[in-house]
Amino acid sequence: MPSVDTIEADLSKPEHQKAIIKLIDAYAADPMGNGKPLSAEVREALIPGLQQHPTTLVFLAYQAEQAVGIAVCFRGFSTFAARPLINIHDLAVLGTHRGQGIGRRLLEAVEDKARGLGCCKLTLETQENNRRARQVYEAAGFAQAVYEEAAGGSLFYTKPL
Repeated sequence: MPSVDTIEADLSKPEHQKAIIKLIDAYAADPMGNGKPLSAEVREALIPGLQQHPTTLVFLAYQAEQAVGIAVCFRGFSTFAARPLINIHDLAVLGTHRGQGIGRRLLEAVEDKARGLGCCKLTLETQENNRRARQVYEAAGFAQAVYEEAAGGSLFYTKPL
């Protein structure tokens, strides 16, 4: 199995920009993503949008000089801990490269960055039926958030605008 290198992307580098678009497009097309590729408008706006967002962090995984995995993250803040946090918004590995520990390596890179920034936690969301991803997350120490047992676990809601 070829080695995997993870790096923090530099959004000003064209090769990183191309890798981000390629990987997010593949993830969007996956049934556990959005089930369809990115539109031309989104492909055009993705990099400028990430560059303009002040808390963007992107990590890329390379195997044999090919970008094969991505973690798109955003820094946030925990009011309960009064410390920063990192939300892993997208974590994806090309289908042809799954099962090789690439997702785990990306999670480790994000965790290292979070510890360096003094973050109190990492957060993420996943599809309920994405059992493979849930196994990776749980093996890395993630669990459904429960702040007070009587209140139950956290749920993620969305409201399209």
